[in-house]
Amino acid sequence: MNANAELLNYVYQNSQMGVDTIQQLMEISEDLPFKEFLEKQLTGYEEFHKRARRMLNQNGYDEKGLNTFEKVKTYFMVNAQTMNDRSSSNMASMLINGSTMGIIDTVKKLHQYEHDAEKDSIKLMEELREFEEKSVEKLKEFL
Repeated sequence: MNANAELLNYVYQNSQMGVDTIQQLMEISEDLPFKEFLEKQLTGYEEFHKRARRMLNQNGYDEKGLNTFEKVKTYFMVNAQTMNDRSSSNMASMLINGSTMGIIDTVKKLHQYEHDAEKDSIKLMEELREFEEKSVEKLKEFL
């Protein structure tokens, strides 16, 4: 696969995972300040999702979303992890873990494709990394 398509599809899938997970947590959470934070996060992930799709399509690539197995697995994992603990602290911890994995994967992909991908694709990946890093810092306030 082309380096640009690889990076952009990563952003597309990462943001889709963020949208799906946050929507699910918003239904569970009863903490108003935490829900307000989640709404801002949702808007951010939706924007990355749209931008990645647009850039993929402009370059003649089809977006590759998460497969059904990944969606179902994530849905059940969130339900299992919040079954006995619906606190904002627990949900923030879950999101920190997910964002940290996203940061690691983003940095790896940036190193892998830094010489092969176009500047716009790299810039979007760097913006996603920064978004995830800021999210982790803000989520620490809810622990």
